[in-house]
Amino acid sequence: MTENFKIAIIGAGPAGISAATHAAELGLSHILLESSPYPANTIRKYQRGKLVMAEPAILPLRSAVTFAAGAREHVLAAWEKNLQQHHVNLRVGAQVVQISGVKGQFEIKLSTGQVISAEFVVLAIGLQGNIHKLGVPGQDLPTVQYQLDDPLAFEGETIVVVGGGDAGVENALALAQQNRVFLLNRGEEFTRCNEGNLQLLQTAIREGRIEPRVNASVKQVEAINERGFSLSLVVKTTEGKENILCHRVVARLGASPPRKLVESFGVEFPHADIMSVPKLSSQYESNVPGLYIVGALAGYPLIKQALNHGFEVIEYILGHEVELADESLLKAKLAPFLPSYSVDKGLASIQRRVPLLSGLTTLQLREFLLESEVFAPTPDEVIFNLHDYSNSFFSILYGEFAVYTEDNDGKEISFLLKEGNFFGEMGLLSGRRRTATVKSAGHGVLIETPRRSMLKLINSVDSVRRTLDEISLRRVVQACLAGSLKEDELDYLVHNATVRRYDAGQVLFNQGDKADGLYLIRRGSVMIVRMNEGKEEVLAYLPAGNYVGEKALISDTPRSATVRAAVATEVILLETSVVTEMLARNNTMRDIVVTRYREHILADQKINFKAQPDDLFKFLMQQGVGEATDILLIDYSLCIRCNHCEIACADTHGGTSRLNRAAGPTHSNIHIPTSCRHCEHPHCMKDCPPNAIHRSVNGEVFITDSCIGCGNCEKNCPYDVIQMATIDPNHEQRSLMQVLFGSFARKSQKTVSDVDAPKKAVKCDMCKDIASGPVCVRLCPTGAALRVGPESLSMTMRSNQPS
Repeated sequence: MTENFKIAIIGAGPAGISAATHAAELGLSHILLESSPYPANTIRKYQRGKLVMAEPAILPLRSAVTFAAGAREHVLAAWEKNLQQHHVNLRVGAQVVQISGVKGQFEIKLSTGQVISAEFVVLAIGLQGNIHKLGVPGQDLPTVQYQLDDPLAFEGETIVVVGGGDAGVENALALAQQNRVFLLNRGEEFTRCNEGNLQLLQTAIREGRIEPRVNASVKQVEAINERGFSLSLVVKTTEGKENILCHRVVARLGASPPRKLVESFGVEFPHADIMSVPKLSSQYESNVPGLYIVGALAGYPLIKQALNHGFEVIEYILGHEVELADESLLKAKLAPFLPSYSVDKGLASIQRRVPLLSGLTTLQLREFLLESEVFAPTPDEVIFNLHDYSNSFFSILYGEFAVYTEDNDGKEISFLLKEGNFFGEMGLLSGRRRTATVKSAGHGVLIETPRRSMLKLINSVDSVRRTLDEISLRRVVQACLAGSLKEDELDYLVHNATVRRYDAGQVLFNQGDKADGLYLIRRGSVMIVRMNEGKEEVLAYLPAGNYVGEKALISDTPRSATVRAAVATEVILLETSVVTEMLARNNTMRDIVVTRYREHILADQKINFKAQPDDLFKFLMQQGVGEATDILLIDYSLCIRCNHCEIACADTHGGTSRLNRAAGPTHSNIHIPTSCRHCEHPHCMKDCPPNAIHRSVNGEVFITDSCIGCGNCEKNCPYDVIQMATIDPNHEQRSLMQVLFGSFARKSQKTVSDVDAPKKAVKCDMCKDIASGPVCVRLCPTGAALRVGPESLSMTMRSNQPS
């Protein structure tokens, strides 16, 4: 016998429970179908004692279902009580295998053969039935698990947790209470976990309770019986391969929608991406009239969002208008630029105008805009300058923006970016200075997005990552070849280009190899070395924005040098046949490449094989030159050990020197004192709870007064250039003459150690607020101290060689 209901809700997770509870509140005929033996089965699988977050904090809770941040057990108990109090018609063990019919006459078939009839269907089935696995040999070994029920069940083990999202971080934190824990994250930063979990993780890393591995991927899992360990993991990072012996692996890699099942119900997906969500209206209705989709399956994975969905979908089914919780915030943000638009119409307009954002779900777009700033620059206003150090990302909503850059001869090149384009991705991806100046070409509107928000989007939305990759690839090709290409020629090169990634020390090509193409450096840096009389010698260092490989290509001879990645590097390879064809078609491009080839030939003749010894260059690379943007060097053949550099630094910075002249390594008279390298991707920034570490537009990495003295940056800096110190508030800066001629008298009677104040992190800021530049260099009486960037390092080293 067929049962008939007004609303059938499939899936008793947060969204389904909320929808059924609201239907019961309103006295609507309903049924809540759950395939597992219990409601809220996904939350029941959370680790025991897990703190369930009530995020996003800014959203009010509209559901009649009780919910506040608390332990898993408390949340489940409250929901079970809600279900009983509202007399929700719940049926567990009811697996849906088919939905047919139309609005008003849906038929839902269960695995038992029973058929249920409903006027409306709400699909709230979540994602957890489609968990992602490691995808490598050994992924199904007995001690490789994809769920963690009770972290206290394991003690004294070495456990590898794979996954940097909330589930992975929470599992790692819980297991670290009584185990040794490694946490593997595929990205460079933990951008996919919420702020609360990030804070707890940073503390655990600082205290040594969790050992992180970033930019890491598991390549193999092997069963062993060695020293008590049962598994061996081969893990690849940018620093090479690492073997980790452990007792078990807990992989928390997320899940994907049960697409085939949902498509069998007639529901359409907008993209072929495995992670894409169904196509829905603003009221959660699918392309099948009367069939609604809410919660994680709709792209809203957070519990509070799902609970609100459950409430709202019942209201929508009844034909009621409901304003979303973040509506007023978005309305205020968009109103100055889209005054006559509703928020929904404004969001649709943004996705239509900016193709990069077209693949975002409604939730993702709303979050993206809440984390971004929308503003209208005045005509000719500079958005950023060439060589600035800023890393936010800009999408053009309206108007045109002029881009000004330079070719290899310093000649200005300009072009316009119009509505729907974006810019700023080069600084975002490479971590280096801005490669152009961008100005408003009239009246326009921009969406400015912070780096962390953009990285989170890149990591979670495949369409954004692919689009950004394709456009940035075009711009790298265009920038490296000085804008000499027509659109069809650029299309041809990009279509035939391949992206290659190299770990530090990995060879791009060897001396003597046949030319396979032109290598455009998109991220990282390379060093060029050559064998001379059986000894390897370094010829040059090239950072992102340059290219290598043109000499062998133009001359049709074997490679004259070996090119090796100095740090983790990403290049775009244009194969020989493609470049040769383009050189034959485009005389301007040919002139650029041939001119550079001739410059290198002349440079080789001038050097006459007096290149810098490779061991010195390797030494400098090991000391962070490869990832530095500015480094202090001292030529010990000129240094008289007067210590003016250190004294002047201390005098300029409240009595505490930011450098230690005597400390640090030395090689062949080149001394690297303990002083900040101002890395292109600063390690110190990754783990700062108050976000006190910033980069100025000129590149200086500095610490603000909001430092809380936690010491995370000191621990994370691989070059030991950050110290925890107390700044003397009574310190009085001396004049240049006093420093130079040894007048050390101080009016204050207190020493720094006497000052009753907490210690804070201090480091070199390159005297960013002093117009004349770093005092350590200016006050060196012999010119022994100099600051160089990696781009000028090779030239500096060569100029110091005997002729």
